Amino acid sequence: MTTPSEPTTGIRASDAEREAVATRLREAASAGFLTLSEADERQAAAYAAVTRDELDPLTLDLPTVQEPAPAPEPRRGPLAAGARRRLAVHAAIVGFLAVFLVTRWAMDPAPWFWPVWPIFWLGLSLLVHRRFAVRAAPPAVAA
Repeated sequence: MTTPSEPTTGIRASDAEREAVATRLREAASAGFLTLSEADERQAAAYAAVTRDELDPLTLDLPTVQEPAPAPEPRRGPLAAGARRRLAVHAAIVGFLAVFLVTRWAMDPAPWFWPVWPIFWLGLSLLVHRRFAVRAAPPAVAA
């Protein structure tokens, strides 16, 4: 009778796990954490590993890779005085024309509210003007 050899206590490693360790080793070598010879030795050991316990020591001394945080959108500062003034004039013109069109409609025998279309386009022009004014504003300075 043959006696069984020492039982392995680790869980078998999958091909995907071996490849993940090898990829991490390649990234560490390209970042300068490992020399080429160290990376080659560790990659060979990663592909030869049978259990997860054999994979763990290959990356224990490597720093964890953190993805850089995405840069936040720059906050726009308040509108310049000239831009606020131009928007106020535009809004006053839109308001005056809207009142004029509604008054004209009230005196007209038209059966439907026809001023809705010119007022819609006037309001849209004001929104577009505001959007471009905000885009043109310089970013706010962080304090």
